[in-house]
Amino acid sequence: MIAKRRRVRGERGSLRPGRAAPVRESQLTNTVLMVRPVRFQTNPQTAESNTFQGQTDLPAHEQQDQALDEFENLVEALRDSGINVVVVDDMEDGHKFVNIAEAENRRTERRHDVFDVLAYPVRELVDLTRHEREGHFLEGTGSLVLDRVNRVAYACLSSRTHLDPLGDFAQRMDYEVVAFDAVDRDGVPVYHTNVVMNVGEELAVICDEAIPREEQRSAVLRRLEETGHEVMLLTYDQLEAFAGNMLELRTAGGERALAMSQRAYASLTDAQRRRLEENGKLIVAGIDAIEDSAGGSVRCMLAEVHWPAPAQE
Repeated sequence: MIAKRRRVRGERGSLRPGRAAPVRESQLTNTVLMVRPVRFQTNPQTAESNTFQGQTDLPAHEQQDQALDEFENLVEALRDSGINVVVVDDMEDGHKFVNIAEAENRRTERRHDVFDVLAYPVRELVDLTRHEREGHFLEGTGSLVLDRVNRVAYACLSSRTHLDPLGDFAQRMDYEVVAFDAVDRDGVPVYHTNVVMNVGEELAVICDEAIPREEQRSAVLRRLEETGHEVMLLTYDQLEAFAGNMLELRTAGGERALAMSQRAYASLTDAQRRRLEENGKLIVAGIDAIEDSAGGSVRCMLAEVHWPAPAQE
């Protein structure tokens, strides 16, 4: 077990392997990958672990039509704001991970051809799929919210996010893992960490009341503050409106930008909106149909592309 191999903070707290610090990364990117929806509809294989999905009675073809319109509108909003958007039809990421999905029909989404579309130089393929055979999962940027600068990975544990692959990730990539439990207002585990929180360059948002154990909640907030982040706290109502599922990016002009859904934006207080606007440009798009059907929001639709630093001579 991981707890026997490493120091653990607050039980499911902080795990870090003893390795030399890697090259410093940028927290923000100006390039995202998006996958155009095809046959989009509520997924019955993920319904049990994602209580946010299935909030629609529309037939499948109407879910697809609305999702496609919302997808194209989000792409346009991002591009108009100076974000480079690479769109592929019907996903992935210079290290490169083959991530582990709980639902079998989500495992078919692994596509190595995306590397070719991005002309992305893959130095190493980090394949974690062996954990699937043991029933352990780690669903990429859904399971992990990364502070790339300080090498901290935040992860709320659920049926989609387990400690063993988290430890594997930490060893391979030299990340400290801050793991915790997070639940919705009915006490059901939240399926992905990026629904609970987002970490930007200077500002982090998190629904702290979703972390029921006081020692874990304190450990998460303390680590965010130790790494120099101002913390904006969200309520359960805002969590359910996907305010935690935002993503901070950098425009082509070098400005910080924060992408979120219209529903998330509407849930924020005036004071919160002002603070976010002070932090960077807001990119807001209406994706109600996608949120209702899939139980995810803007951040779930964006795969960050962090181009590797040029080789040192």
